[in-house]
Amino acid sequence: MEPVRVGIVGCGKVGGLHAAALRAVPEAVYVGACDADPARAAAFAAKHGGVAFPDLDALLRSGVEAVVIGTPHPAHAAPAVRAAAAGVHVLVEKPMAATLADCDAMLAAAARSGVRLGVISQRRFYEPIRRVKAAIDAGKLGTPVLGLVLMYSWRDAAYYTSDPWRGRWDTEGGGVLVNQSPHQLDMLLWFLGPAAEVTGFWANLNHPTVEVDDTAVAAIRFRNGGLGSILTSVSQKPGLYTKVHVHGSNGASAGVETDRGSTFIAGVTGIAEPPLTDVWTIPGEEHRLTEYQEADRTAFAGVDGTTYYHALQFRDFVRAIRENRPPLVTGEDGRAVVELFTAVYQSNRERRAVKLPL
Repeated sequence: MEPVRVGIVGCGKVGGLHAAALRAVPEAVYVGACDADPARAAAFAAKHGGVAFPDLDALLRSGVEAVVIGTPHPAHAAPAVRAAAAGVHVLVEKPMAATLADCDAMLAAAARSGVRLGVISQRRFYEPIRRVKAAIDAGKLGTPVLGLVLMYSWRDAAYYTSDPWRGRWDTEGGGVLVNQSPHQLDMLLWFLGPAAEVTGFWANLNHPTVEVDDTAVAAIRFRNGGLGSILTSVSQKPGLYTKVHVHGSNGASAGVETDRGSTFIAGVTGIAEPPLTDVWTIPGEEHRLTEYQEADRTAFAGVDGTTYYHALQFRDFVRAIRENRPPLVTGEDGRAVVELFTAVYQSNRERRAVKLPL
């Protein structure tokens, strides 16, 4: 296939990860990047290659066919809408946006122009996550009826001061629900389907210098009648683990430890521990847990986990453009995650269960 010309919007920490991942995709050509600060774009190009474009308009006029957006969350929608209007496909970092209104504006712009819109959720490409999804699709758990997200992670004060937009409602859009949890929320919805009702609470337990949540809990009723539980936190020093589990109507269970210790920080830390299948009680396959864990460790040892799974998602996205099909993670999938954390915030604010769709 003819390689897809791709540009980067936003030259912060995650932008460097995007550039490295794009270089590992044969079906993509990294063209260059732009930023609200032209000097930062120039420094980015000097480090990562490509052209430093003075602004988004210049990047869109350069002949790029797709852009990857890595600006702060509340600033995703504006460049996404402008790119779509120019006929350029859009892949946006998680979360898709900080508000449902922004998500809907992006979806509408993509629909008007007929471009592809995707949201980065590279953990869907983890081998153990794909294993769980394949088991669900094959009916090995019966109907998925109970799901769990459990994140015991950590962020220190230096993390929140590392960028001026972190830890504030107006510039980050939220805390642990918005920043650290979208990957796991996406997996939960991927496994169990759309949510129908949410009751949730959030708190700031031990980060007094920031405004936003460092911990949240929620109970979910899914449209298929199943139930779910979310406990997500960055208040456990130095970070313990993050898990996503799903249990089926036939009593079988499957799950993944997606992260060990604190979840990684793009451009600051790497992924040192492999994601592992940590629960597997599917009838007739119970003995395979050790085998799967060995396979997970072997697969991870052969790649750079910090960029490899991004590259897999970038490859899926550019192939979706050429094959005229939806990417694995669509704009609608991204909106569903934003809808879920929005419902948790609304439930906490109004002290009641919130019905979906919003």
